[in-house]
Amino acid sequence: MTTKHRAAVLGSPIAHSLSPDLHRAAFAALGLDGWRYDRFELDEAALPGFVAGLDEAQWAGLSLTMPLKRAVIPLLDEVSATARAVDAVNTVVFTADGRRTGDNTDVRGLVNALRERGITEVPGAAVLGAGATASSALAALAQICTGEVTVYVRSAERAREMAELGERLGVVVRTADWEHGAEALAQPLTVSTTPAGSTDGFVAALPAEPGALFDVLYHPWPTALAAECAGRGATVLGGLDLLVHQAVLQSEAFTGRTPGPLAAMREAGEKALSRR
Repeated sequence: MTTKHRAAVLGSPIAHSLSPDLHRAAFAALGLDGWRYDRFELDEAALPGFVAGLDEAQWAGLSLTMPLKRAVIPLLDEVSATARAVDAVNTVVFTADGRRTGDNTDVRGLVNALRERGITEVPGAAVLGAGATASSALAALAQICTGEVTVYVRSAERAREMAELGERLGVVVRTADWEHGAEALAQPLTVSTTPAGSTDGFVAALPAEPGALFDVLYHPWPTALAAECAGRGATVLGGLDLLVHQAVLQSEAFTGRTPGPLAAMREAGEKALSRR
């Protein structure tokens, strides 16, 4: 019988993370009464020592948030193809044979969240932003977009990076200036990956009938862009959709129990946000 019963989310800042609420709800729903899920404030410099000090006989896995998604890679024995492609690991599993394996559940989480809302294939798409989450969004779109993806960026360097990622993923990427970002919503699907307030200026220039929007923010919610798109009848997904779906995949990896308790984890996330 396995002795593994611990997991945690690591990052900095970490106090705002909903991961403990989601995973504790999953453990309860699965009847795993002896399991613990904690949070630890760590930066890149502290990560190697923390991982080295874990009793891996007890630890099932780790959730990684910024700024640790890239820093953890050298500490792992194996990294999935998806995580390699986007150069980001958000999930570490300690296997029974003592290996540390890394994966990125954001990509499949995005795909699964869209599938839940009936979006399984689109002829074109757009991404607002070019950071780590944008990379995961592009990898997700590689699975469901049959045409070109336009990425709206603020710098030539970011444009080059996203174009190169598109080549690795087999996606045709066109880059455009950030100031024209409102045009993204003319696409069948737009994934917005930027900080709060970044897209507020696009609201006035939205097309009359915007396409679907997946805005990865969950607090504050809704964003001005999400509220306006919803008001015009568009399908709108938020950051909680992504957070829950990627956490379900993590829960399955940590516990070995499938399917993960999606409804219980979503309810826990909604309750936690309502208290903020």
